Amino acid sequence: MVFLNCYMLGKGHCVTINWYPGHMAKARRQLTEQLRLADVVVEVCDARIPLSSRNPDLDQMTAHKQRILLMNKADLANKAATDRWLSYLQGRGISAYALNANRSARTVLPLIEKAAAQTVARAMQRGIRKTVRAMVVGVPNVGKSTIINGMKGRATLLVADRPGVTRSTQWFKVGPYLELMDSPGLLWPKLEDRTAARRLAYIGSIRDEVLDAEKLAVQLLDELMIRHSDLILARYKLSDGSLRGEALLHAICRARGFLIKGGELDIERGVTMVLDEFRGGVIGKITLEMPPNEAENV
Repeated sequence: MVFLNCYMLGKGHCVTINWYPGHMAKARRQLTEQLRLADVVVEVCDARIPLSSRNPDLDQMTAHKQRILLMNKADLANKAATDRWLSYLQGRGISAYALNANRSARTVLPLIEKAAAQTVARAMQRGIRKTVRAMVVGVPNVGKSTIINGMKGRATLLVADRPGVTRSTQWFKVGPYLELMDSPGLLWPKLEDRTAARRLAYIGSIRDEVLDAEKLAVQLLDELMIRHSDLILARYKLSDGSLRGEALLHAICRARGFLIKGGELDIERGVTMVLDEFRGGVIGKITLEMPPNEAENV
């Protein structure tokens, strides 16, 4: 089944996206089947949007499983905000940890061992040396495959800065008694929260090809100007802090000298740059969401 979702990128702009394509429905079926085999579920979210990048369906799907939550890409997020998120999550009994998968993925191994300790101990009482199976889950483009490659110590899974690279469930042996499973990024069938939808698009969890990238970049810039105007003005060498909307994007293109034949602005190049630089952390260490009941500015 395919669901179409319409959300606002700005006043008067409604973008319809193929929110739950066929391969995602298939991924959900595969995930449900393989979950029966998992001892530990490792959920990965993006530290810049810890709320919007968590699939609420996973709570029900992984009930009665030992769980770990990894806030990946913490190196791209505001550290003070990440610390507040960890305090909030851990205070609610969630085993949450901040992570930069490109550098410290192997630190996840002892976390899995700790989560599986009781299961392993029960098996040992029966004289069984149990092989622990840990399933890595999350929305697209949060770094699941990078984490598994880091834990294995070698790159055997395809990774890319775009969603949809992992298309099937796969189990991989990491040690004598540990297996990991990479799963396709899973969005949920219907998302009515327009802010969450936009933020998932910002980090690349939704393919840019199904969105109006220019409107997305404009909305991102406007949101960043509310919380991180200093970073935007410094990065793109602008002096007018009142710029918003298309005027802001055009000013950035002019500042960078993005011109095409006839002296017109190369808007497409500017859009690509803004989205790529945000996703790569080039603009600065940014967190767009704070824990509930806390001020969002950091």
